Amino acid sequence: METTTLAVRTGGDERVVDLTARVEEALDDWGAAEGLLSVFVPHATAGVAVLETGAGSDEDLLRALRDVLPPEGPQGQGWRHAHGSPGHGRDHVLPALVSPSLVLPVLDGRPALGTWQSVCLVDTNRDNADRTVRLSFVRG
Repeated sequence: METTTLAVRTGGDERVVDLTARVEEALDDWGAAEGLLSVFVPHATAGVAVLETGAGSDEDLLRALRDVLPPEGPQGQGWRHAHGSPGHGRDHVLPALVSPSLVLPVLDGRPALGTWQSVCLVDTNRDNADRTVRLSFVRG
């Protein structure tokens, strides 16, 4: 198995970060052909997803997450997990909706993504601007 970590700086805002080019670079470095790639974010307040970016879908996702996980808490009642900045409790619920891991098939050295799909880090946590993403590749 090949494995590496990516350092990702997300800043102090909610953000969707496209990792696709960095994933492809890692596969190139490993001389990958066919196999499975695991993408994992070892944080309690972030997730990874496959989605379209750059056409508004990334902002739509963040808006939908604000609707489902409002900063003021369910029904405006606050969050029981209350440390950190206001609304931080929602960040700890995020990985139940946006998984902290995913597995992609790799064909001909590339992730087998659809035409408009990208591998993305989803981070709503304004308290932690530095993230780690672990890539692990198992050859087929």
